[in-house]
Amino acid sequence: MISQERQEILERIKKYEFEGDFDHDVENDPPAKTLLPNKIDYLRKKWRNKIARFFVTRAADKGINGLISAKQLIIKEVIGKENLQEIKGSAFITSNHFHPFENMAIYKVFKEYAPKKDFYRVIREGNYTAPPKGFDKFFKYCNTLPLSSNHSTMRKFFNVVNTLTKKNNYILIYPEQYMWWNYKKPRPFKDGAFRFACKYNTPIIPCFITMEDSKDNFDGDGFPVQEYTVHIMKPIYKDETLPFKEAVRKMKNQNFEMCKDVYQKTYGVELTYNTKENN
Repeated sequence: MISQERQEILERIKKYEFEGDFDHDVENDPPAKTLLPNKIDYLRKKWRNKIARFFVTRAADKGINGLISAKQLIIKEVIGKENLQEIKGSAFITSNHFHPFENMAIYKVFKEYAPKKDFYRVIREGNYTAPPKGFDKFFKYCNTLPLSSNHSTMRKFFNVVNTLTKKNNYILIYPEQYMWWNYKKPRPFKDGAFRFACKYNTPIIPCFITMEDSKDNFDGDGFPVQEYTVHIMKPIYKDETLPFKEAVRKMKNQNFEMCKDVYQKTYGVELTYNTKENN
Protein backbone atom coordinates (compact mmCIF):
# COMPACT_ATOMS: atom_id res chain seq x y z
CA MET A 1 0.00 0.00 0.00
CA ILE A 2 1.35 3.43 -0.95
CA SER A 3 2.12 5.69 2.01
CA GLN A 4 -0.16 8.74 2.15
CA GLU A 5 2.53 10.74 3.95
CA ARG A 6 5.10 9.96 1.24
CA GLN A 7 2.60 10.91 -1.48
CA GLU A 8 2.08 14.26 0.23
CA ILE A 9 5.85 14.82 0.39
CA LEU A 10 6.18 14.07 -3.33
CA GLU A 11 3.43 16.59 -4.05
CA ARG A 12 5.26 19.11 -1.86
CA ILE A 13 8.44 18.55 -3.89
CA LYS A 14 6.53 19.21 -7.14
CA LYS A 15 5.07 22.38 -5.63
CA TYR A 16 8.42 23.78 -4.47
CA GLU A 17 10.11 22.88 -7.76
CA PHE A 18 7.35 24.68 -9.65
CA GLU A 19 7.90 27.74 -7.43
CA GLY A 20 11.67 27.51 -7.92
CA ASP A 21 12.07 27.13 -4.15
CA PHE A 22 14.81 24.53 -3.74
CA ASP A 23 15.81 25.79 -0.30
CA HIS A 24 12.97 24.19 1.60
CA ASP A 25 12.57 21.19 3.91
CA VAL A 26 9.82 18.93 2.53
CA GLU A 27 9.83 16.28 5.28
CA ASN A 28 7.47 16.23 8.26
CA ASP A 29 10.30 16.68 10.75
CA PRO A 30 9.55 17.81 14.30
CA PRO A 31 10.89 21.20 15.39
CA ALA A 32 14.61 20.97 16.14
CA LYS A 33 15.78 21.57 19.67
CA THR A 34 18.82 23.84 19.95
CA LEU A 35 22.08 21.92 20.33
CA LEU A 36 24.10 23.56 23.10
CA PRO A 37 27.90 23.27 23.26
CA ASN A 38 27.90 21.25 26.49
CA LYS A 39 25.61 18.66 24.87
CA ILE A 40 27.95 17.54 22.11
CA ASP A 41 31.29 15.73 22.24
CA TYR A 42 32.06 15.98 18.52
CA LEU A 43 35.11 13.72 18.52
CA ARG A 44 33.70 11.34 21.16
CA LYS A 45 36.76 11.83 23.38
CA LYS A 46 34.98 11.11 26.66
CA TRP A 47 35.53 7.47 27.50
CA ARG A 48 31.82 6.60 27.61
CA ASN A 49 31.27 8.19 24.21
CA LYS A 50 34.38 6.49 22.84
CA ILE A 51 33.14 3.07 23.94
CA ALA A 52 29.63 3.79 22.64
CA ARG A 53 31.07 4.93 19.32
CA PHE A 54 32.91 1.62 18.92
CA PHE A 55 29.93 -0.61 19.62
CA VAL A 56 27.29 1.53 17.89
CA THR A 57 29.44 1.81 14.76
CA ARG A 58 29.82 -1.97 14.68
CA ALA A 59 26.05 -2.34 15.09
CA ALA A 60 25.45 0.25 12.33
CA ASP A 61 27.78 -1.61 9.96
CA LYS A 62 25.86 -4.81 10.69
CA GLY A 63 22.59 -2.95 10.12
CA ILE A 64 23.76 -1.63 6.74
CA ASN A 65 24.77 -5.13 5.69
CA GLY A 66 21.33 -6.30 6.79
CA LEU A 67 19.65 -3.69 4.60
CA ILE A 68 21.78 -4.83 1.68
CA SER A 69 20.92 -8.49 2.32
CA ALA A 70 17.21 -7.60 2.52
CA LYS A 71 17.56 -5.61 -0.73
CA GLN A 72 16.35 -2.43 0.93
CA LEU A 73 19.69 -0.83 0.04
CA ILE A 74 20.95 -1.77 -3.41
CA ILE A 75 24.31 -0.51 -4.69
CA LYS A 76 24.17 -1.59 -8.32
CA GLU A 77 27.45 -0.07 -9.50
CA VAL A 78 30.31 2.21 -8.51
CA ILE A 79 31.78 4.38 -11.27
CA GLY A 80 35.03 6.33 -10.82
CA LYS A 81 36.47 4.60 -7.75
CA GLU A 82 39.91 5.09 -9.30
CA ASN A 83 39.55 8.82 -8.64
CA LEU A 84 40.05 8.15 -4.93
CA GLN A 85 43.66 7.15 -5.56
CA GLU A 86 44.55 10.79 -6.14
CA ILE A 87 43.58 11.80 -2.59
CA LYS A 88 46.43 11.43 -0.11
CA GLY A 89 45.06 13.31 2.90
CA SER A 90 41.66 14.60 3.97
CA ALA A 91 38.83 15.65 1.67
CA PHE A 92 35.24 16.85 1.73
CA ILE A 93 32.74 14.58 -0.03
CA THR A 94 29.69 16.13 -1.66
CA SER A 95 26.66 14.21 -2.86
CA ASN A 96 22.98 14.64 -3.71
CA HIS A 97 20.60 14.20 -0.78
CA PHE A 98 17.41 12.28 -1.52
CA HIS A 99 17.00 9.38 0.92
CA PRO A 100 17.94 8.37 4.49
CA PHE A 101 19.86 5.37 3.12
CA GLU A 102 21.87 7.14 0.41
CA ASN A 103 24.54 8.30 2.90
CA MET A 104 24.92 4.64 3.89
CA ALA A 105 25.69 3.83 0.27
CA ILE A 106 28.37 6.54 0.18
CA TYR A 107 29.78 5.29 3.50
CA LYS A 108 29.83 1.67 2.30
CA VAL A 109 31.57 2.56 -0.96
CA PHE A 110 34.20 4.77 0.67
CA LYS A 111 34.94 2.26 3.43
CA GLU A 112 35.52 -0.37 0.75
CA TYR A 113 37.72 1.67 -1.56
CA ALA A 114 39.41 3.92 1.03
CA PRO A 115 39.41 1.76 4.18
CA LYS A 116 42.21 3.66 5.94
CA LYS A 117 40.19 6.89 6.09
CA ASP A 118 37.83 7.84 8.88
CA PHE A 119 34.40 8.86 7.58
CA TYR A 120 32.37 11.72 9.13
CA ARG A 121 28.95 13.08 8.22
CA VAL A 122 27.64 16.63 8.68
CA ILE A 123 24.00 16.37 9.81
CA ARG A 124 21.16 18.77 10.54
CA GLU A 125 20.64 19.90 14.12
CA GLY A 126 17.29 18.13 14.48
CA ASN A 127 18.74 14.76 13.51
CA TYR A 128 20.88 14.97 16.63
CA THR A 129 18.54 16.63 19.13
CA ALA A 130 15.31 14.94 17.90
CA PRO A 131 16.42 11.96 15.79
CA PRO A 132 13.97 9.75 13.89
CA LYS A 133 12.80 6.72 15.83
CA GLY A 134 15.44 3.99 15.90
CA PHE A 135 18.25 6.27 14.71
CA ASP A 136 19.10 8.06 17.98
CA LYS A 137 22.29 6.13 18.74
CA PHE A 138 23.41 6.25 15.12
CA PHE A 139 23.14 10.05 14.98
CA LYS A 140 24.75 10.44 18.41
CA TYR A 141 27.77 8.18 18.08
CA CYS A 142 28.56 7.27 14.45
CA ASN A 143 31.00 10.06 13.55
CA THR A 144 28.26 12.62 13.00
CA LEU A 145 28.96 16.37 13.02
CA PRO A 146 25.65 18.10 13.83
CA LEU A 147 25.12 21.72 12.90
CA SER A 148 23.53 24.04 15.45
CA SER A 149 21.52 27.25 15.66
CA ASN A 150 23.67 28.18 18.66
CA HIS A 151 26.72 30.33 17.82
CA SER A 152 28.91 28.85 20.57
CA THR A 153 28.19 25.33 19.36
CA MET A 154 29.01 26.34 15.80
CA ARG A 155 32.37 27.74 16.91
CA LYS A 156 33.03 24.34 18.43
CA PHE A 157 31.90 22.72 15.17
CA PHE A 158 34.28 24.85 13.08
CA ASN A 159 37.20 24.00 15.38
CA VAL A 160 36.45 20.31 15.04
CA VAL A 161 36.27 20.50 11.24
CA ASN A 162 39.62 22.30 11.27
CA THR A 163 41.09 19.51 13.41
CA LEU A 164 39.71 16.76 11.19
CA THR A 165 41.07 18.28 7.99
CA LYS A 166 44.58 18.11 9.45
CA LYS A 167 44.27 14.34 9.72
CA ASN A 168 43.36 11.51 7.36
CA ASN A 169 39.58 12.00 7.25
CA TYR A 170 36.69 12.20 4.84
CA ILE A 171 33.80 14.54 5.70
CA LEU A 172 30.48 14.19 3.87
CA ILE A 173 28.56 17.45 3.39
CA TYR A 174 25.34 17.83 1.41
CA PRO A 175 25.56 21.07 -0.60
CA GLU A 176 21.84 20.83 -1.44
CA GLN A 177 21.15 20.97 2.32
CA TYR A 178 17.66 19.44 2.61
CA MET A 179 16.63 15.92 1.65
CA TRP A 180 14.15 15.67 -1.24
CA TRP A 181 12.93 12.09 -1.33
CA ASN A 182 14.00 10.18 -4.47
CA TYR A 183 14.49 13.44 -6.41
CA LYS A 184 16.79 12.61 -9.30
CA LYS A 185 17.95 16.06 -10.39
CA PRO A 186 20.86 17.96 -8.85
CA ARG A 187 19.59 21.00 -6.95
CA PRO A 188 21.31 24.39 -6.50
CA PHE A 189 24.24 24.21 -4.09
CA LYS A 190 25.00 26.14 -0.91
CA ASP A 191 28.50 27.53 -0.34
CA GLY A 192 29.30 25.68 2.90
CA ALA A 193 31.30 22.68 1.69
CA PHE A 194 33.26 24.83 -0.74
CA ARG A 195 34.03 27.50 1.85
CA PHE A 196 35.47 24.77 4.07
CA ALA A 197 37.47 23.36 1.17
CA CYS A 198 38.94 26.75 0.32
CA LYS A 199 39.56 27.76 3.93
CA TYR A 200 41.43 24.58 4.81
CA ASN A 201 42.90 24.03 1.33
CA THR A 202 41.27 20.61 1.19
CA PRO A 203 39.95 19.00 -2.01
CA ILE A 204 36.34 18.19 -2.81
CA ILE A 205 35.41 14.69 -3.95
CA PRO A 206 32.19 15.21 -5.95
CA CYS A 207 29.76 12.30 -5.89
CA PHE A 208 26.39 11.91 -7.51
CA ILE A 209 24.03 8.96 -7.10
CA THR A 210 21.74 8.00 -9.95
CA MET A 211 18.92 5.52 -9.43
CA GLU A 212 16.43 3.23 -11.07
CA ASP A 213 13.50 1.16 -9.83
CA SER A 214 14.30 -2.37 -8.72
CA LYS A 215 11.92 -4.94 -10.17
CA ASP A 216 10.72 -6.95 -7.19
CA ASN A 217 11.71 -5.00 -4.06
CA PHE A 218 9.51 -2.46 -2.30
CA ASP A 219 10.20 -0.18 0.64
CA GLY A 220 8.07 0.45 3.72
CA ASP A 221 6.16 3.20 1.90
CA GLY A 222 5.09 0.89 -0.93
CA PHE A 223 7.46 2.30 -3.55
CA PRO A 224 10.09 0.33 -5.51
CA VAL A 225 13.47 0.26 -3.80
CA GLN A 226 15.92 2.28 -5.88
CA GLU A 227 19.06 0.68 -7.26
CA TYR A 228 21.94 3.13 -6.77
CA THR A 229 24.84 3.83 -9.06
CA VAL A 230 27.44 5.82 -7.14
CA HIS A 231 29.46 8.14 -9.39
CA ILE A 232 32.77 9.32 -7.90
CA MET A 233 34.21 12.15 -9.97
CA LYS A 234 37.66 13.66 -10.18
CA PRO A 235 38.67 15.75 -7.15
CA ILE A 236 38.27 19.53 -7.31
CA TYR A 237 40.99 21.75 -5.89
CA LYS A 238 41.01 25.38 -4.87
CA ASP A 239 42.21 27.82 -7.51
CA GLU A 240 44.98 29.62 -5.62
CA THR A 241 45.04 32.47 -8.17
CA LEU A 242 41.53 33.65 -7.22
CA PRO A 243 40.27 35.69 -4.26
CA PHE A 244 38.53 33.58 -1.63
CA LYS A 245 34.92 34.25 -2.66
CA GLU A 246 35.67 33.65 -6.33
CA ALA A 247 37.53 30.44 -5.50
CA VAL A 248 34.50 29.21 -3.53
CA ARG A 249 32.16 30.09 -6.40
CA LYS A 250 34.39 28.33 -8.93
CA MET A 251 34.56 25.10 -6.87
CA LYS A 252 30.80 25.14 -6.35
CA ASN A 253 30.09 25.71 -10.05
CA GLN A 254 32.57 23.01 -11.09
CA ASN A 255 30.94 20.53 -8.73
CA PHE A 256 27.44 21.34 -9.94
CA GLU A 257 28.41 21.08 -13.62
CA MET A 258 29.95 17.66 -12.98
CA CYS A 259 26.73 16.45 -11.34
CA LYS A 260 24.69 17.95 -14.15
CA ASP A 261 26.83 16.10 -16.69
CA VAL A 262 26.36 12.76 -14.90
CA TYR A 263 22.60 13.37 -14.64
CA GLN A 264 22.23 14.17 -18.34
CA LYS A 265 24.39 11.28 -19.54
CA THR A 266 22.77 8.72 -17.22
CA TYR A 267 19.14 9.63 -17.81
CA GLY A 268 19.57 10.83 -21.38
CA VAL A 269 17.72 14.10 -20.81
CA GLU A 270 18.71 17.74 -20.47
CA LEU A 271 18.62 19.10 -16.92
CA THR A 272 15.57 21.35 -16.71
CA TYR A 273 13.33 22.20 -13.78
CA ASN A 274 9.55 22.18 -13.92
CA THR A 275 9.23 25.77 -12.72
CA LYS A 276 6.49 28.23 -13.63
CA GLU A 277 9.01 30.11 -15.79
CA ASN A 278 9.49 26.96 -17.88
CA ASN A 279 5.76 26.28 -18.29
